[in-house]
Amino acid sequence: MKRLMIAFALTVLSGATFTAATQGLPVTKAPAGASVYIISPRDGATVPQSFTVRFGLKGMGVAPAGVEKAGTGHHHLLVDVKQLPAAGLPIPSDAHHIHFGGGQTQTTLKLAPGTHTLQLELGDAHHVPFDPPLVSKRITIHVK
Repeated sequence: MKRLMIAFALTVLSGATFTAATQGLPVTKAPAGASVYIISPRDGATVPQSFTVRFGLKGMGVAPAGVEKAGTGHHHLLVDVKQLPAAGLPIPSDAHHIHFGGGQTQTTLKLAPGTHTLQLELGDAHHVPFDPPLVSKRITIHVK
């Protein structure tokens, strides 16, 4: 049942993403001095398969997806992503691009053992990256 609900949610998000992309949504300018960062884990950390990722944001506020309020956005966690999502289009929603449209500022992540990268990107009310993009440093973690 849980898998069915996840599949349904991803289908809905994919449709919303396609619709938004084809409607040519405007790009939101990033406030001067705003930045996004990963509070924990630290770069190079060794973590268990299930661990907490805490998100940091400076110079802006957090608002759920769909809420158009100046100076706010919501987090997207990029897992093992080498290239940032395309500018001007909604950030994809899949196992490597995790959306936190509820305004969450942390999550418990479960990853397979091995070396992984994590990076945050802030999206506007429509999941579109800011201009310029607000992205954290890409960190490397080791899952035991």
